[in-house]
Amino acid sequence: MKKLLLLLLFIPLVSFGQTAEEYYQSGYDKDEAGDYKGAIADYTKAIELNPNPNYADTYFSRGFAKYNLKDYNGAIADYTKVIELNPNYADAYFSRGLLKFVLKDLTGAIADFTEEIELNPNYADAYFSRGLSKSDLKDLTGACADWKKAASLGYTNSAEWVANQCN
Repeated sequence: MKKLLLLLLFIPLVSFGQTAEEYYQSGYDKDEAGDYKGAIADYTKAIELNPNPNYADTYFSRGFAKYNLKDYNGAIADYTKVIELNPNYADAYFSRGLLKFVLKDLTGAIADFTEEIELNPNYADAYFSRGLSKSDLKDLTGACADWKKAASLGYTNSAEWVANQCN
């Protein structure tokens, strides 16, 4: 009798548990509302429930929430996990590159922007950002080549950089 009573008490608890997808959606909603800490908690719970390699989007979203809280190293760790799970996830390279640029890991930023360009050769932002990294490393020739490529792909700000920096 006691076992049956315990079983009847336990069943409702199990049946009302959220799925990984529900936690992901809740995290997304909190992210959109600016509740980045709440979003991170929900994304983390989704990852715990579904660590499937196809769930790289959750790591990416959690990385973005960490970025918004200025937890740049935490965001880099999540973007790195995305890349481990899916080496063709181009946005993870670009996002990680931006954070490496902010943290002054310019060589690492260039490597990530280059990887993004290999996966998405028409992404003007990656050329522009790689140009900024090269410029900070005093490689003006390389920077100008990237800014010119970005301009040719329609990145309007790049044309100003070319005009002002590349003679």
